[in-house]
Amino acid sequence: MCCFFLLFAALGPRFAIIAVWLFGNRVDLAFDSWLWPFLGLLFAPWTTVMYLIAWSPGGVSGAEWILVGLGVALDVATYGARSARSRYATA
Repeated sequence: MCCFFLLFAALGPRFAIIAVWLFGNRVDLAFDSWLWPFLGLLFAPWTTVMYLIAWSPGGVSGAEWILVGLGVALDVATYGARSARSRYATA
C-alpha cells in the first residue's frame, strides 16, 4: 500500500490524498474529523501528504516532523512559484 501511495504522490498530492481517502483508511485514522484533511486537500496538499506518510498509530513524533516541515516548504514553494510566474510572465 505504501508504494501505491508514493506512486500517487508523485503524480500529484491532491490525487494522492483523494486516492488514499477513497481506497484506504489511513486518512480516517490519522485525522479525528473530515475537516482537517479536506482543508489540507484544498490549501496545503503537500503538507497533508507528508503528514500521512509520517503518521503512525502512535502519532507523528521526533524526526518524522522533518517530513511534515518538508511538506510545508513544498507548499510555500508551490504558491511562491505561481506568484512569480504570473509576475514575470511576458505578454
